[in-house]
Amino acid sequence: MSELNTHIGSRIRSYRKQRKLTLQQLADTIHKSRASVSKYETGEITLDIETLYEISRALDVSLYQLTDYQPQEETLPTCSSGRTQHSPFFQASQLYFYFYDGRYHRLKDGIIHIHKTEDPTGSCEASMSISSISPSGRSSGIHYTGKVVYSDMLIRFSFVNRYNALEEDLLYIFNPLELRDYTEGLLCGISSVDLMPCAFKCLVTLNPQETTEDLKKHLLFTGPELRRWQKMNMLLVNNRE
Repeated sequence: MSELNTHIGSRIRSYRKQRKLTLQQLADTIHKSRASVSKYETGEITLDIETLYEISRALDVSLYQLTDYQPQEETLPTCSSGRTQHSPFFQASQLYFYFYDGRYHRLKDGIIHIHKTEDPTGSCEASMSISSISPSGRSSGIHYTGKVVYSDMLIRFSFVNRYNALEEDLLYIFNPLELRDYTEGLLCGISSVDLMPCAFKCLVTLNPQETTEDLKKHLLFTGPELRRWQKMNMLLVNNRE
């Protein structure tokens, strides 16, 4: 079996697990046998483009998210001097993130893909998809495209909704000082629903996380955090006066 087939198969399995679908459920959705889907995931069968498209729809991901294979020597994008740091967050080509949207009482998760393309400013192209999680299942994803810029302590993503250019989001994540597979960040922007500013505390990880009640609690702003923000706002008001 080829490395490409193996890569696509592992992507299908990973996204299927994230969506909490069994092999049989995915097979029923795309009208294939369970044995065939199992072979797709192990890379034993080369997928035709029509079947690959049906799988991407069933898993609510883009075709690129299933086929983003690069030879081993090219797996790491080289976008700016900050990428030379040893932090895995500076080297990652894919990140997972989670936040709690209090407007709709929904835990939301997403995947960020960082692409190899470099522009003269030293930034990389990136794409992001976000979906809501509820007891009844996962919503269809919202897809964004944008850029990522690296500095010593921060990584900044700027995204635009693919279908609504007026909706822009900024995601700032902190480079952890010690080696670990998670860090925190802030997602902010203007909501296209109510045209109001919004900001969400995020958990950004190198590996998928279980969407548990403990994760939801971790994503809520704490009392000290809210008081610190309020104090900063009061200081800004005082300075204006």
